[in-house]
Amino acid sequence: MSERRTFVLVDGENIDATLGNSLLGRRPAPEERPRWERVTEFAERTWGQPVTGLFFLNASSGNLPSSFVQALLAMGYRPIPLSGGSDQKVVDVGIQRTLDALLSHDDADVLLASHDADFAAHLGALLGEGRQLGLIGLREFMSNQLTGLGIPLFDLEDDVNAFTQPLPRVRIIPLAEFDPEHFLR
Repeated sequence: MSERRTFVLVDGENIDATLGNSLLGRRPAPEERPRWERVTEFAERTWGQPVTGLFFLNASSGNLPSSFVQALLAMGYRPIPLSGGSDQKVVDVGIQRTLDALLSHDDADVLLASHDADFAAHLGALLGEGRQLGLIGLREFMSNQLTGLGIPLFDLEDDVNAFTQPLPRVRIIPLAEFDPEHFLR
C-alpha cells in the first residue's frame, strides 16, 4: 500500500492574472508574487504528509523561462510546460487531465492553487472516498463554483503566508478578528 501524499496543483497563470488584473492593476513585481516553497511547506504542515508540487506553465511560445523553471526545481516543484494552439487553454486542460487522472489514485489528496471555475467539475469528481481536497488562493477572488464544492479554502496571504509583504487587499473582516492596530500603522 502506498503512502498518502498531497498533490499541490498550481495554475500559475491564474494566480498571476488575479494578482495583476484584480488586485494590483498591473503586472506583479517578483516581490509581489507568492513564495511557492511556502505553499508546499504549508501543505505538508496542514495535512502531515509528503507533498508533490506540480506547477503548470504555458510554453506555447516555444520558450521556457529557464530561471523560473530552475527556481521551481530548486523548491521541489515539478514544472509542467505545456504547449498548444493559440485557441487552447493549455494550463487549464493540463490541470483538468491531472485531476481526472488522480481519480484512480486512492492515496492522493489535492490542493488546487487557482481561482478558476473551469476546474470545479474535475475537482468535484474527486469528492468523497476519504480524500482530502482544498483550494488555495485569494478568498475574495475565488470562483463561486469552486467554493460551492464545500471544501476548505486556504487564503494565500492569511493562511499560507505565501507573500513577503502585505497585499493591498480590501476585504470583509469578521468582527472577532478585527484588530484596529493594523489600521493605525
